[in-house]
Amino acid sequence: MNHYTTPSASTKHVLSTDSVFGAPCWVSLTSRDVEATEEFYAAVLGWQWRRAKLGDRFRIALVDRVPVAGIAAVADMWQMAVAWTPYFAVRSADEAVSRVRERGGTSAVGPISLPPGRAALLADRDGATFGIWEGKLFSDWETWRQASPAFIRLHTRDAFDAAIFYGEVLDWASKRPGCCEVHYEGGEVVLRSRGDVVARIVSGALEAAPDPTIRPHWQVHFAVADVTECARAAERHGGSVLRTSAGEVVLRDTDGAQFTVTSHHAR
Repeated sequence: MNHYTTPSASTKHVLSTDSVFGAPCWVSLTSRDVEATEEFYAAVLGWQWRRAKLGDRFRIALVDRVPVAGIAAVADMWQMAVAWTPYFAVRSADEAVSRVRERGGTSAVGPISLPPGRAALLADRDGATFGIWEGKLFSDWETWRQASPAFIRLHTRDAFDAAIFYGEVLDWASKRPGCCEVHYEGGEVVLRSRGDVVARIVSGALEAAPDPTIRPHWQVHFAVADVTECARAAERHGGSVLRTSAGEVVLRDTDGAQFTVTSHHAR
């Protein structure tokens, strides 16, 4: 994940995050090779590309001309993990970072100024990495979310402890304007924004003890028309299929980053 591939003002259609808070608003991938990453995700997800203003190693992925994700080929240069990471919209990056530290999380980068906003790269108290973004987005939030990312899921040791942590950091269930609702549905903690599911937190059965074998992480899910064809395309272009379930396939790209493709009908 890379904090420099956050939303910028390079497009005419920008919108402040002041209409939605605590919800995922961007996803970003750190990779090793720009060309290989472009080829893989173009083949698997049908993405188009444009160069970001930050340099040759940076790209913006587009779906029907809507920016959906940031890519930075800096994993080796900056000694960063190859991974997808979500960003959450916040009113104040400084306040969110302070809340994370107060609750046992850590701050890896930032907050730093990236006009027209500010960003930080953080980890929760179990080590799952996530980002926060204060400022303007490429396009309105609903357009971004509908264009490709379906939702994100946190795999963690204790779903309810994690929900409390993120709720306190991101104002979930605060009833403040634009904030998200939290529910328990189908064995998962479910985050809803404007009625739609935007994130899930899972750790196991309700009465089960926290699982020490789980490596906490956020998994990004992309909605696609044909899950099976995406899996085949991933294998044809050097990726691999890790797991399959009803309406979902977990894939690994050519660099080792994991993500999930989800049927449009399963959203």
